[in-house]
Amino acid sequence: MIWLTWRQHRKQALFTVIALALLAALVVPTGLRMHHSIKSSGLAACLSELGSAELVSHNDCHKLSTEFSNQFAAMPFISVLFVALPLLVGLFFGAPLVAREVEHGTHRLVWTQGVSRRHWAVAKFGLIGGATTLLAVVYALGVSWWSEPLATIGNGRFTYIFFDVQGIAPIGYTLFAVALGIFAGTVWRKVMPAMAVTLGGFLVVRIGIELLARMHYMAPRNLTYAVSGNLQPNPSLSNWVSSMGVRDAGGRAVMSNSQVGCPSAGTKAPPGLPDADSCLSQMGLGRGAYNWQRYQPGDRFWAFQGIETGIFIALAALLLWLAVRRIGRVA
Repeated sequence: MIWLTWRQHRKQALFTVIALALLAALVVPTGLRMHHSIKSSGLAACLSELGSAELVSHNDCHKLSTEFSNQFAAMPFISVLFVALPLLVGLFFGAPLVAREVEHGTHRLVWTQGVSRRHWAVAKFGLIGGATTLLAVVYALGVSWWSEPLATIGNGRFTYIFFDVQGIAPIGYTLFAVALGIFAGTVWRKVMPAMAVTLGGFLVVRIGIELLARMHYMAPRNLTYAVSGNLQPNPSLSNWVSSMGVRDAGGRAVMSNSQVGCPSAGTKAPPGLPDADSCLSQMGLGRGAYNWQRYQPGDRFWAFQGIETGIFIALAALLLWLAVRRIGRVA
């Protein structure tokens, strides 16, 4: 079975090696440039100096972060390609695994040569699953290294797309995509319909979990700070802010999806800028107003990675179990 599986999938393996080489040709040079830039510009040291306090009295890193973002403005678009990698593995490794055999009728020859259906399924699924797991580990490590400088700004590693291409989550996505493709092939027994179902099912589950479930893996925290003064959230913590706004002294929301910064009371405003009272008046705010954020702390990144990876591995295991059961019904 090992030799037969290799014979059947050696072209896919060759194309995969070529794709990884092309990916490395893109990731390594651009990654080295970004890692060098974030260190040489002083941005990495600046963020490190901010420490672990939730609020800081200054953010000297904002200018450096903006310069870094402008220098590598095209890189986040490349990240979209990396998000699609697990899906591509599911489409071209998972979906054809059973569907192609049944569509061409070769499954009848294999199952009449002393190889039981269960033995065939376990061997094929195990070998392809092991190969795709190794593939996922390789590109997860590579892309995590590549995207690390980009994830130091904004919401950090929790940012949509960056969370999806870092850590161990890509391994779970890949195994789920492959298992979904295998299961689809046992139900829709032609390659193209199986690939279409894999594509649609993967997108529905991934987007649904990302938008509806991820934020609720752990209870979020709230952060408040005055609209007057120079205190602001520490950007080095890479917290994931899900909602924000401004509330008055009584706790009533007066502004949503925004934060306000006015000079400290009693301080002289720079020429051309309003003082604290004028700033608050222009914003329609009174004394005691404060900024409010609901967020997930950045140090929960690995906990969230573990939870999400576990969800997708559990879904993959369920799909493979269903696929093995369905193979027994294939004529």
